Amino acid sequence: MNPIASPAQLRASLLRWSLVLVPLIVLLGFVSGKVAASGPGNAWFDALAKPGIYPPPIAFAIVWTLLYVMMGFALAMICAARGARGRGPAVIAFAVQFVLNLAWSPVFFAMHRITGGLVILGLLVTAVIITILLFARVRPVAALLLVPYLAWICFASYLNFAFLQLNPDMDGAEGPRAVERFEI
Repeated sequence: MNPIASPAQLRASLLRWSLVLVPLIVLLGFVSGKVAASGPGNAWFDALAKPGIYPPPIAFAIVWTLLYVMMGFALAMICAARGARGRGPAVIAFAVQFVLNLAWSPVFFAMHRITGGLVILGLLVTAVIITILLFARVRPVAALLLVPYLAWICFASYLNFAFLQLNPDMDGAEGPRAVERFEI
């Protein structure tokens, strides 16, 4: 028996991992945002002064979807690299950075912690750099797929910092409460 997989077997493995991981990563990112009631429509967020460089809200949905797809595919490339040296630490690093990613929306939007969000982003930038370095040892292309993500979270860190500078009194503040009426 030949222990080396054929190119067709390697492609099939990557396809299987991609079919599971890409939708899973996109779904978890979507759920994190929805649970936190992120973005426009969140009364607390709508009350914040926005920095001049703040993009239109639709940009976030488009960019995050693309980034989550790229992240899922990069992770699939690593997971499909069965037997590759450094695969385990690379997957663990990805999981750590992804948990930090998912934690940001609830901290910033639901808990109204602008400073807490900035701390998470600082940790996230560090974790993504480590993930990129570990991915590069296993599959350099997978590491390259994470570079736009790193650039975006650096931009998000700047935005988070700008929100804090413009709204220091809103850090941890209770947002306006919505009233729901039910007719019986």
